[in-house]
Amino acid sequence: MTTTIENGRIEAAFERLKAEGRKALITFITAGDPDLSSTKDIILALEDAGADIIELGVPFSDPMADGPTIQASSERAVKKGTHLKDVLRLVKDVRKETEVPVVLFGYYNPVFNYGLKRFARDARSAGADGALIVDLPAEEAGELKERLDEESLDMIFLLTPTSNLQRMELVASKASGFIYFVSVTGVTGARSSVSGDAKGYVAKIRKVTDLPVGVGFGISTPAQAKEVAKYADAVIVGSAIVNVIAKNPANRKKLVGEVKKFVSGLRAAMDS
Repeated sequence: MTTTIENGRIEAAFERLKAEGRKALITFITAGDPDLSSTKDIILALEDAGADIIELGVPFSDPMADGPTIQASSERAVKKGTHLKDVLRLVKDVRKETEVPVVLFGYYNPVFNYGLKRFARDARSAGADGALIVDLPAEEAGELKERLDEESLDMIFLLTPTSNLQRMELVASKASGFIYFVSVTGVTGARSSVSGDAKGYVAKIRKVTDLPVGVGFGISTPAQAKEVAKYADAVIVGSAIVNVIAKNPANRKKLVGEVKKFVSGLRAAMDS
């Protein structure tokens, strides 16, 4: 049985896109890279460029599931002193200007140290819509899920090419918002091609849930985004956007412009 968070922004976004015959573009950035003020501008630019949901990375000192690109962005943000409380404050500030769905993307350690009940309460109060904790498996997520459910926040889980039917069913029973399918084994990072098996895995996942299925890890070009949009409900792009940010750290206007240009290209390809 699939969990649903009624009338949430994430659910509403997917319903709107389905009615329009379009697929969701989900973009990832690390909060605080290159700084928190720039992150706010980037979020607004992502929405303007056609992003439907924002995954906002909470910086962590040991981002083991991430490749070099996102690890480096997390290190830059940590060096700037960006903590979970700062990310929540940023979301609250962003909410004054946009209703774009925001998913807090990170690791369990900062959330645990912050306090699960406090995290859920403060995330909801700030205006976040859900959380994806990459190193918290569904088997161990009961307490956090309970706290998020109390605050009507979605809990998103990962599935991978090594997930068997039993794991798919377990994740489907606990997830809400959408399912994040990792198209390749290994860490995050832009790649020259997307796994040819991803389409088949998405079909398998759809047999156990009616939640939207997003595909990420490795999507870095408009052509790849267009291909994935043919069979997935959402295209998830992270490292390629973080790469654009890394190349333009000093000039905020140029940075925001380059991010917007890149994401607009992804959106145009998906819609063509």
